[in-house]
Amino acid sequence: MFENEYELAQQCVREDVRAQRLLFERYAPRMFTVCLRYARHRMEAEDMLQDTFVRVFDKIAMYKGEGSLEGWIRRIAVNIALKAVKKCSFQREDIGLPAFHDEAEAATALDKLSEAELMGYIAELPIGYRTVFNMYVFDGFNHQEIAAELGIQEGTSRSQLVKARNALQQKVDNENKYLVNQK
Repeated sequence: MFENEYELAQQCVREDVRAQRLLFERYAPRMFTVCLRYARHRMEAEDMLQDTFVRVFDKIAMYKGEGSLEGWIRRIAVNIALKAVKKCSFQREDIGLPAFHDEAEAATALDKLSEAELMGYIAELPIGYRTVFNMYVFDGFNHQEIAAELGIQEGTSRSQLVKARNALQQKVDNENKYLVNQK
């Protein structure tokens, strides 16, 4: 139907309903996953997704075909999700471990989880932990970028990441103990 992503985007600029529907159907499931990672619940993720595509269709003329259309849309989805997160009190947190340095970690039980199990555990994290974890692990932000985006200290970002990892590890350990005791 459309030769490439840029042509699809250009048809959306012309408000071609078929192109808009195709773009939404092609990218909405993946963007919903992005929104779910940041949202407190499914309805909030659905709102984020809707806001994402409102913005996408409003700004589609800005897509110049440089880089993937999916990456461009993903960036919008992450920005929409972060805007929603900023409405929470998390940005007022001022705790952290300023002297903490990232170090490689040994393989843990987290490495043995399925994607669905891991996403379920992540969804249960407190909003601050979950936001920093998602930004760092899934969206490739560094601590300086996270701090700037969320209006927190770099040490807070590092601390939240450590706490998220520890909380996830504890959930996995508890699940493993439960499974061992069931045998």
